[in-house]
Amino acid sequence: MDFSEIAAVSGKGGLFKVLKPTRTGVILETLDDAKKKMVVNIHSKVSILSEISIYTTDAEGAKPLEEVMKKIHEEFQGDTGLSSSSDSDELKSFLKFILPEYDEDRVYVSDIKKLINWYNKLAADLPEVFETKTEEAKDDSSDDKKEADQS
Repeated sequence: MDFSEIAAVSGKGGLFKVLKPTRTGVILETLDDAKKKMVVNIHSKVSILSEISIYTTDAEGAKPLEEVMKKIHEEFQGDTGLSSSSDSDELKSFLKFILPEYDEDRVYVSDIKKLINWYNKLAADLPEVFETKTEEAKDDSSDDKKEADQS
């Protein structure tokens, strides 16, 4: 599973696995052990995690959420020691440590809280999303198979 298969729904807490689209929306499943399914209609705001970015002050103007989450995982290995009830100064300094060029005027404390909640949820339920998949590894293994077939 990767970030393109995980969604957040406005007004609903937590994160959801995208199962499949329907004519009038999308079918989602909770990431927890309950695995509850629900249909979200087209009028609901569904955000796919791979499409979310964090504002920065550099030339690019934003950093993909996936890159930020993977950097958090590299630094903290699943335990940031933070929660949504952490002090706002502590949350800001955390994001400044992870992403020094984040735009302090456009990234609110509520956004950082959401980032922390999502990271904690993913680290607990789907730690495999933080594993880096390299195209080279896939290419090398397919080249080895081709050589074996030709022999």
